[in-house]
Order: sequence, then C-alpha cells, then structure tokens
Amino acid sequence: MLIFVQIALVLAVIIVSVALMRGGSNARHLAIRRMMLIVFAIVAVLSIFFPGMLSTVANFFGVGRGTDLVLYGTIVSVLVFMSTTYQRFRHMEISTTKLARRIAIDEVPKPEVAAQAEVR
Repeated sequence: MLIFVQIALVLAVIIVSVALMRGGSNARHLAIRRMMLIVFAIVAVLSIFFPGMLSTVANFFGVGRGTDLVLYGTIVSVLVFMSTTYQRFRHMEISTTKLARRIAIDEVPKPEVAAQAEVR
C-alpha cells in the first residue's frame, strides 16, 4: 500500500506543478488556490482537535504514522509554493524587461533633435 501512496504523491506533485506553471492568475487558478486553502484549513483544524484521526488516515494509506503523512503533505506544499513563486517572479521579470525596453526606446533622441544639437 505504501507504493500507492508514493505514486499518488509523485503524481500530485507533477499535476500541481504542471497546472501552476501552465496558467496565469486567471479566475480559475485563483478559485483552485482558494479551494485548496480551505481544504488545508479544514484538515489542519480537524487534525488539531482529533490527532488520532490523522494516524487513522495515515494507516489507511499505508503510511506508518500521522507525522509522516504531515511530512509528505508539507513536501508537496513546499513544492507548490516554489512553483508558484517561480511563476510569479518569472512574470515580473518579463514585465520589467518589457518596461525597460519601452523606456529605452522612448528616451532615444529623435533624429531631427539630434541634428539640431550638432549644428549649434
């Protein structure tokens, strides 16, 4: 049963990474992120009030302890955070490059102005 958990975690990492790298900040992605946050909050609250339930869920999936299950979930969460942060920084980098190019083009002196400056 442990191999199924491992395969499921790897598939989850691949699917989430591809989904987050693929799209931008449209309404669908924002809704998915909000739903994931709500699910995380509910699971976190339940695991705080009922710690035995976390161990039961871990045993159901073939993971030894509830803390191991939390560790696997944390690894997936960190990978999701890294991919979204990379995507955000990449988008900002592209925007900054476009802005810098636009400013450079706008600040080039016009040929007529440059010719008049040389005559003086």
